[in-house]
Parts: sequence; structure tokens; C-alpha cells
Amino acid sequence: MRRKSVLWCNLFIVSITLSVCVSSCSQNHNTLTQEEIAAGWTLLFDGETMNGWRDYNGTGVTAPWVVEDGTLSALGQGSDSTGYIVTDKQYENFELLFDWKISKGGNSGVLYHVVERPNFKTPYMTGPEFQVVDNDGFSGKLQDWQMACADYAMHVADPAKTKLKPAGQWNTSKIVFDNGHVEHWVNGEKVVEFEAWTDDWFDRKNSGKWDDYPEYGLAHKGVFSLQDHGDRSWYRNIKIRELPRKTGQEVSLFNGRDLHGWEAAGTELWYVDNGLLVCESGPDARYGYLCTREYYNDFDLSVEFNQAADGNSGVFFRSYIVRGVTISGWQCEVAPPNLHTAGIYESVPGGRGWLIKPDPEKESILKMGQWNTMRVVVKGDRVTTWLNGTQMIDLTDEKIGNDQGRIALQIHSGGGIKVAWRNLKVKKL
Repeated sequence: MRRKSVLWCNLFIVSITLSVCVSSCSQNHNTLTQEEIAAGWTLLFDGETMNGWRDYNGTGVTAPWVVEDGTLSALGQGSDSTGYIVTDKQYENFELLFDWKISKGGNSGVLYHVVERPNFKTPYMTGPEFQVVDNDGFSGKLQDWQMACADYAMHVADPAKTKLKPAGQWNTSKIVFDNGHVEHWVNGEKVVEFEAWTDDWFDRKNSGKWDDYPEYGLAHKGVFSLQDHGDRSWYRNIKIRELPRKTGQEVSLFNGRDLHGWEAAGTELWYVDNGLLVCESGPDARYGYLCTREYYNDFDLSVEFNQAADGNSGVFFRSYIVRGVTISGWQCEVAPPNLHTAGIYESVPGGRGWLIKPDPEKESILKMGQWNTMRVVVKGDRVTTWLNGTQMIDLTDEKIGNDQGRIALQIHSGGGIKVAWRNLKVKKL
């Protein structure tokens, strides 16, 4: 009787052990619960295919990434400039959850708000990076801003809270981007927190690391990217919940004292005179631009201008400097009489030129040599302009709707131009 009881006891223990093992081994990865679905979560990786992913600046997958045992796996054949995959869809505000593990001594990363353009050769030229690296096994010396979970080259992860599993074991992380408020989490601890696009953020951006990448970190939306940096890495349970965009309060783009918040391109003159922002042709008589340091995608802008001489200028939107004084974007024209002030001109390289001009009878609304008030509203693919209270154009354009960038003031080439600006006010929509 005693021997039989021991036998049944042993069988019971084995049964329980097998049950626990089966339950653990069959844990459902790359799936969503009904509660998660109801809360708005979606999967970025289905655990079986590369659907929803492609090469950076590409259409298919040729990068060294495969689906392996329910993971999205880097084969370790990439480099600093190759081996990136990106999501098909762009995201703006979000919570991103993901599990990751890294090989011994390995290096990888998760980037967001990545912009795809032919002149941007790698995702890190525009996208901030959640660093994934084996802190203990990495062969070189890591700076604190290079260590795991850091906002790479910008914000250090709190070492007291960064409790990582050893190389080859799974960590769970989260990135939150909520209208400029950013958090990095790992294994249940918040290790990074900051506000994007503040004076402190721009001081960090301008400290040297990003000098060759002027558009780094400015985008308000973009694709996610995973990096194969030449080491094996694995990702799973990649899921996202999008957060709503918050409209902003009206703010002044010009403080009346200096050019804080602006960046100049070219050799033409930009200065403050008696509380006015003045643009004036310089000795080179070339194009010149004064760009906001921050992106404004959907906005309501009002500005007053006075054309003291010639007046061939403009207000660019969703723009950026490609190189030198070559700009990519769209211009709300400011020009001498009968040259289509408040019309929209496309200055994208290889672009279409004039998209829309005001009706001829509206050309007389401009007051040359006096103060004029212009309003520009850009939302999605729609642009509407007003001059001195009269609506000048209303344009819907898909190409505009797909882009993003800075607001910029222009000096046209040719010399002899002088325009004063004041009351530059913008509200994010």
C-alpha cells in the first residue's frame, strides 16, 4: 500500500511538471488579447512572415532579416550603413512594446520617426534610437550614451534602474512618444524620460554628434526601423498603440530680440532691427533661408511683412535644406505686385513649379511698401492662404500631404531685396 502511494505521488508530480512545462512552452507570443485589442493595440509582427516590413528606402526585403522560431531575427550581416528594415506604415504618437535579446557582444537598435528620402542614406540620419547592445560583452568601451536603452547620443539610461538580462535572454521594453514627451522602459522600469524639441533637447542635438545630420530627430512622424549592425539579434511581441495628437496653443516664432529658434542657410543677411526681423540681400546676392529649428506639419500661421525693396521673398512650409541653399518644400509666395503673392510654388528638386496662383483680380490686394498680413493654414493635404483678410487660394495636393518639415523665410537671388517681418505666430493643428 505504501509503495503504491509513492508511485501515485510520483506520477502526480510528473503530471504537474509536464503541465507547467507545456503551459510555459506553449505561451502565445506575437498575439493580442481581447483586452489589448479593445484598448487599441495592434501587432507589427505576426510571428510567421515579414508582412508589414521592408528595406529602408525600398519596397521588398533584401536586408539580412528572417523569421526564425517566431522571432524577427537579424542574421548579423549588416553594418552601420546597411541591414535596416522598416515598417510599411508611419506613426506619430504611440506606445511601442517589444521583446528583444542580443547575442554575446552584440549591437542593434530600434529607431522611430524615421524619414525615407533618397538623400537620407540611413535611418539614424533622422530617427532617434532606442539602443540595444550587450553592455557587458561588447568588445569596445561604451560611453554612457551608447549603452542599452539609452536615447542614443542624446539621453543616458538610468544605470540604477536598467536591470538587463544577460546576452541571449529576453528583455521587455517600451518606447512612449506622446506629443514630444518620451519615455524608455525595460523590464518594468522607466530608465529614460525627456521632452523633445526643448532648448535642452536642441543643446544636446547641437553638441557635435549630429552636425552632419541637421534633420535628426525633428520629424513628428515616420516609420520604425530595426538595425542589423553586424550581430545576431531577435525581436518578438512587437505591438503598438497609437496616441492622439494634441493641438497646441498659439506661440510666437520671433521674440523681437534675436533669432533664437531659427537656423540660417546661405550667406544672405538676417538680423533684428528695432523689434523687426529683417531679411536683406548680401554681397553674394544668392538665395538665403531662415528656417525654424523645429518641424511644423499641420499649422495655422499668421505673419505681417513689409517689402521695403523689391520684396521677392516667401514663406516655405514642410521644407528642409537638401544642401547649401537648395531647399525642398512648398512656398507661399511673397513678391512684388502682380507676381502672385500668396500663391503656392513647389521647390522640391525636380518639382512642378507653380501649383496654384491667385485669381488675377486679387493681385491688387498686396500693398507694396506697407504692412501686409498673411495667413497660411496647412492641414493634411490641404493648403489655404489669405492676404489682408481675403482668401487667395485653396489647394488640395497629395504630395504636400505626404511630406513634413520646417517653416522657412526666403530671400530670392538677384540682390536688392529687403523685407521686414513681425508678429510671426503659429498654432499646431
